[in-house]
Amino acid sequence: MAQQNILVVGGSTGIGLAVVRELLAQGAQVTVWSRHAGELATLAGVTHRAVDVLTDELPAPPPVLDGLVYCPGSINLKPFKSLKPAQFQADFDLNVLGAVRCLQAAEASLKKAPLPAVVLFSTVAVQRGMAFHASIAAAKGAVEGLTRSLAAEWAPLVRVNAIAPSLTDTPLAERLLSSEDKQKAAADRHPLKRFGSAAEIAAMAVFLLGSSAGFMTGQVIGMDGGLSAV
Repeated sequence: MAQQNILVVGGSTGIGLAVVRELLAQGAQVTVWSRHAGELATLAGVTHRAVDVLTDELPAPPPVLDGLVYCPGSINLKPFKSLKPAQFQADFDLNVLGAVRCLQAAEASLKKAPLPAVVLFSTVAVQRGMAFHASIAAAKGAVEGLTRSLAAEWAPLVRVNAIAPSLTDTPLAERLLSSEDKQKAAADRHPLKRFGSAAEIAAMAVFLLGSSAGFMTGQVIGMDGGLSAV
C-alpha cells in the first residue's frame, strides 16, 4: 500500500478510524474528510479536512486517488409505525447521498490512478430480514444498488465493492452493547457466537482496496459472523 493516496470519509471514529490506522500501517498517505478530527490529530501521515459531506462544499481531493472508503453510517432501530418520513430521509441522505457527493467529487482523481478502488458499507440487514431495521435496511439497500451500478459504469478503470457487516463493536453501536447481557445476546445471535470488531472490518476494507482484490468488483462482502447465511 506504500505511496498510495486514499481518501477515507468519516475516518475519525469507529470502523473509519480503524481503516485509517490499517492504511497507515501499510504505508499509505491518507486524507480524511470528517466533521471532527478526534484521534486523527495524533496520527502522522493523515491530512484531515473538517467538512460535513451532506451540507458543506467539499474540498478538492488529492489530484490522484488510489482509493476511496465511505464510512459514515447510522443505526436507527425503531418499530416501523414509529418511523417518520424524515427519519427515512435522514438515513438515506447520510448513507447514500453523502456517498454520491463524495464519489462525484473524487471521480476524476480516481480515474487518474493505475488501479483505483472504492469501498462502501452496507449491512447484514439488507439480505436478512430483521425487525426494526426498515429505515437503515432501505438506505443500505440503495448503497448495494449504487455499488453494483458504479462497478458496471466505472469498469474497467475503477473497482467498486461494499462490505455488509453485522453488529460491530464501535461507538455507533455502543448503546446496543452497553451491558454484559446485551453483549451476550448480540454474540449469541451469530453462528460464531461473537460480534465483530472494527479492526476486522477495516482489514477487509484495506484488502478490497489493494491489488490482491484486483479481480473483484460489484461485490457485497458479508462480514457478519455467519448471520446472513448459516
